Amino acid sequence: MERSDILVFKQGLCASREDAKKLIMAGKVRAGRDAVVMKPSEKYSEDTEFIVEQPSPYVSRGAYKLLDSLEKYLPDLSGMTALDVGASTGGFTDLMLQKNATKVYAVDSGHGQLHDKLRNDPRVISMEKANARYLDELSIPEKIDIMTMDVSFISVMKIIPATDRLLKPGALAFILVKPQFELERKDVGKGGVVRDDALRQKAVDKICSFARDEMKWKLLEVLPSSIKGPKGNQEYMAVFVAGKLPPA
Repeated sequence: MERSDILVFKQGLCASREDAKKLIMAGKVRAGRDAVVMKPSEKYSEDTEFIVEQPSPYVSRGAYKLLDSLEKYLPDLSGMTALDVGASTGGFTDLMLQKNATKVYAVDSGHGQLHDKLRNDPRVISMEKANARYLDELSIPEKIDIMTMDVSFISVMKIIPATDRLLKPGALAFILVKPQFELERKDVGKGGVVRDDALRQKAVDKICSFARDEMKWKLLEVLPSSIKGPKGNQEYMAVFVAGKLPPA
């Protein structure tokens, strides 16, 4: 009998014993096809066949919130400069780089969240402790081809106007609409979850109307996110042609 982390490493399923521990603690390792290995110290016979779930190609599951709409509307970002508002760990940033973006400005109000893989990538301009409501041409001195936005505890309507002036005419904007942060407090259920379909639609309509009427953006589509937010909230990716379009 041998420790599971040692056996997983010996079977060549990861680069080090430390990696094996991390995979086991994340619930990514099975002994056979059914039993999840619970602890690195759990002991198994040496002929046990371990299975490791394939790791995500992205630094964060958040990338999957953007993936479907990006592949539909802008599958190749070659030569493009991107702005990721609310970058956090960098799921959207990572996805855009893997879609060949030339540069990504990763903006977040927090600090130390961006994955090291991205922090050390010369194509990424990390802007931490940045209030997106006050972004301007001094902080981002070049026009943006594509913008993504995933923010919490604030309405996107408070951020969109500041970012609009940074966009090239006809830039695409992918705005993640989170009903729990767009509705009045009385409309948000217990635990911060919006369960009513009509209320969720109300939040989506509110953002789309603002973008259309106030910003003069053109709505292309609203797609339900395939990944739910914290606590199970359904979120929506709204895709716009943004930036001030030249007069016809």
